[in-house]
Amino acid sequence: MDISRLRALRELAKRKTMAAVADAMFVSASAVSQQISQLEDEAGVPLVERRGRGVRLTEAGERLVAHAERIIGILEEAKTDLAELKKIVAGEVRLAAFPSIASTLAPSTMRELEANHPRLRVVLNAMEPMEGLAALRAWQTDVAIVDDLTVDPSSVDRNVEVAYLCDDQLYAILPVSHPLARQDSIHLSELKDAKWALDVASNKYSEVIATACRSAGFEPVVNAYCNGFEVVVSLIEAGCSVSVMPGLRLKNYRGEVVSVPVVPEIRRRISAAVRAGEARNPAIAAVLRALRSAVELQGVSA
Repeated sequence: MDISRLRALRELAKRKTMAAVADAMFVSASAVSQQISQLEDEAGVPLVERRGRGVRLTEAGERLVAHAERIIGILEEAKTDLAELKKIVAGEVRLAAFPSIASTLAPSTMRELEANHPRLRVVLNAMEPMEGLAALRAWQTDVAIVDDLTVDPSSVDRNVEVAYLCDDQLYAILPVSHPLARQDSIHLSELKDAKWALDVASNKYSEVIATACRSAGFEPVVNAYCNGFEVVVSLIEAGCSVSVMPGLRLKNYRGEVVSVPVVPEIRRRISAAVRAGEARNPAIAAVLRALRSAVELQGVSA
């Protein structure tokens, strides 16, 4: 049986719709449907039942997924064992990182790897944490940077290992002229009358901020939903809005805004996720070491 078709069935067991599997595997929904149909032809029995817009695995499908989990795990373990025996840091490693990591830790990580391991090629894909984790599970990336604000740690399955990198504190971001700009810290409730700009590139992250505001006793009045950091800070610079952003996102920013720590403190735990057992792969181990070096270089809390 074709391994890519087994992977598609495995993803379908988790995601329940062809469209969701297509998004996770970066292919079209029709391609996923064709892979499942071909797998059913190979198996000689129905593997899925259509239920409205979704699908449900048959008993045969569930049994095959259990076998697929073991088969895929064994193949990945074999690849890691062979790479470990070679003890050569070479080949290609795909790194998925969300914007604050992609703009701060990723450049120095890639620079160090290029200097120390010229036979290793690192390919960076900017992805939000949930996208990166889905890409890791679908073998579309090899290392995914995640955080515990947008990825529930309990949702990380046993086929994924997570290595801690650092903590990142969140800050209230204000115009320079804002009355609270010179305070040592700000309680979110002090911003209840302000207009907010939210970065909705990650819906999950914007939900975290809105939830924090509600916990502080108010519903934020949003005057801008922005698909990116640059638009948010331009509105804050102009005095139109306030926001809350991670410290890492502001690390290399040199514009005219003020960042003030939020109380109660909001922090996120940033980690690198890899498939189980693959941290032994010399190339992936080198990427993890370089990420930790980048954390130290940036002076981020670890």
